[in-house]
Amino acid sequence: MNTLISRLFHDDHGFIVSAELILIATIAVLGLVVGLSEISFGVNNELEDVGSALGSVNQSFRVSGLHSPGKGCLSGSRFNDHADECDSEWSIRGTGTSAE
Repeated sequence: MNTLISRLFHDDHGFIVSAELILIATIAVLGLVVGLSEISFGVNNELEDVGSALGSVNQSFRVSGLHSPGKGCLSGSRFNDHADECDSEWSIRGTGTSAE
């Protein structure tokens, strides 16, 4: 048992592999941070596009009235949708970017 512990204690072959794995893991984590930052930026832009598209949908409608001689009538209805304050595509900006 002592010889096994002594051999494991003096074994240096795993050190090089561990150092290489640490270097590879560090590079991978740095790459993931940059990649996730770009994904976050892209998702925010797409969500702004979806919000702008929903805001630009015209919800106006009109129902014409019905009239039948001698039997009655039904008056029509109308709703006009007006543009909201933040309906344009460029209404929402991040705090880290400048408008100029």
